[in-house]
Amino acid sequence: MSESYFYHALKINPDICIGCTRCMRNCPTQAIRVRDGRATIYENKCVDCGECYKVCPSGAVFVAEDDFESIYNFKYRVVLMPSVFMGQFPEDISASQIYSVITQLGFTHVMEVETSALIYSGIVNYYISQNEDKKPLISTYCPAIVRLIQVKFPSLVDNLIPIKAPVDLTAMYVRKKLTDDGINPKDIGLFYITPCAAKIAAAKTPVGEDESIIDGVLNMDTMYNMVLKKIKQEGSNYKKKQSANDVSSDGIILTLTNGEKRLTNFKKSFAIDEISNVMEFLEKVENDEIEDLEFLELRACDQGCPGGILTCGNRFLIKDRMMQRAKKWAERERNGVSSRKKEIFSQDEYLIANSQVGKILPRSMMKLDEDINIAFQKLTTIKEIERKLPHTDCNVCGAPSCGALAEDIACNNASLSDCVFVQRNLEVRNSLNIEESIEIMKKIWGEEKLKEFILNK
Repeated sequence: MSESYFYHALKINPDICIGCTRCMRNCPTQAIRVRDGRATIYENKCVDCGECYKVCPSGAVFVAEDDFESIYNFKYRVVLMPSVFMGQFPEDISASQIYSVITQLGFTHVMEVETSALIYSGIVNYYISQNEDKKPLISTYCPAIVRLIQVKFPSLVDNLIPIKAPVDLTAMYVRKKLTDDGINPKDIGLFYITPCAAKIAAAKTPVGEDESIIDGVLNMDTMYNMVLKKIKQEGSNYKKKQSANDVSSDGIILTLTNGEKRLTNFKKSFAIDEISNVMEFLEKVENDEIEDLEFLELRACDQGCPGGILTCGNRFLIKDRMMQRAKKWAERERNGVSSRKKEIFSQDEYLIANSQVGKILPRSMMKLDEDINIAFQKLTTIKEIERKLPHTDCNVCGAPSCGALAEDIACNNASLSDCVFVQRNLEVRNSLNIEESIEIMKKIWGEEKLKEFILNK
């Protein structure tokens, strides 16, 4: 697969989009434009953070998902279930009920993603200790952050820790375990329940790897509703299934903000969540405004994965349930209940040996041209165009800012006359008439919306 290709889980349904610009105005990488009254995504800029999904009032932004029936393409069907999935259920629903229903839905094996959490944190800590010259080192746990750094902060790409995420390590473990038990690898299907769009994108086009070990990705909101409905139907009449003792208390909260940082021993490290906060901090890091920084745990969503766009509950309640579950597991661990945890450590050499990904490369979201000389010419053109624009960022041109419009013009994706202020200037000079201005606005906002605006006036 081409290194320049990004799979995107976030899509826009043009038949539902009302062109309100909320998604465009809230996109942190300015990846959205409005054309013909509908939002469109510039794929080279999108990092699948899901901000557009959260603010869309019409439901036009959606997350593509694999067909659930695809699990039946495999004889042995393993669901990789993150701890945040368990945290969505009310306290009166037991882990045993959840495990039981998931197997009834068609899965032959249930494995919690954070099974590999302690091995993962050990690998990360060792990598950091061996790469003192690259500090600050940045966690690659959140795929939206990895993509953000690739496209918006390319100078920090070498600071990313090239280690597979826990979901991949756990997938490697369970696939090897089943294969060692004599099962044909072609009969094994691994399906991950994801709380966000970025993890879908990461599974489809993993950074630093040619292909993913995961066979399919299931949206967490879909799976939660399927499981909850089945639990309500059964009531207390369910066949108990022992929840696997495969995840540690540290693993349960690894996905929360500070969950990874707390397992490191560095004097100056930060755990930062919510993508706008992350971007603000990375700008300071890129400008060398923070000294002696050693490690960064960055999450695109508020509170970490509980704030993912595909979770079905309040992120603070989900976090609290996860913390309570971790507390109970800590008590069990003190009493020696950790059989599965020992089992995965029997494969630690194999997991450690295969834990690194290939080189993570920057991906410019403003690739002006393949020819570097032409690219420099376009960069100069952008600066010249920006001087002609009003810098009001009014969005009437269908771009999120005057700077974005200047870039679009240089790349032949827009015209200077798309700017309403330039239009008025040209009209005063008799270089543009009213009818021509209206046609320009039709191109951006669509004929129907323009008619509606004129009638309301």
